[in-house]
Amino acid sequence: MTEKQKIVLASNNPGKVREINALLEDISLNIRSQSEFNVPEVEETGLSFVENALIKARNAASHTGNATIADDSGIEILALNGKPGIYSARFAGVGATDEANLYKLIEEIKPLDEKNRQARFVCLMVFLRHADDPTPIIAQGIWDGVVITEPRGENGFGYDPIFYVPTHDCTSAELPPETKNQLSHRGQALRSLITQINEM
Repeated sequence: MTEKQKIVLASNNPGKVREINALLEDISLNIRSQSEFNVPEVEETGLSFVENALIKARNAASHTGNATIADDSGIEILALNGKPGIYSARFAGVGATDEANLYKLIEEIKPLDEKNRQARFVCLMVFLRHADDPTPIIAQGIWDGVVITEPRGENGFGYDPIFYVPTHDCTSAELPPETKNQLSHRGQALRSLITQINEM
């Protein structure tokens, strides 16, 4: 792979695109959002994070002819048997806003005892050289924390305002972006993915 080869990021989520680009700013890869290529959204029919990431990556690769990076990520609440999990982006229904998803989850966790609010962010990220790549590179990141019922902070997106990080005594949305990128599930997965790409 040459340094100038385009790699398409298979996401239209502006928060996710912004976060991944920030993580990649020191990497000599030409990363472009799929929105620049008018790639249509694809239905996420997988039953796991990795299946959905591969569906999105293959869709972007087939429409652009370029190598692609895609991720599927979400929040898992242990006491809710891992919900919302792979349905995190549509927890309040297909097309739901971040705010709607956030407040639906708050209602679900309110009845839980505070000692039973352990949560984790999970990210599965994949790299495909082309749409028919039979050996995708796959990386995973997990970030442990606790969920709270009062949103705090203006940084980040999605469930960040209720994901409390005990080691830093604040929510993910209260962390400076550079700190979040060091700790986050997406940062972990992307660093692993880039290491594997460079070794390829």
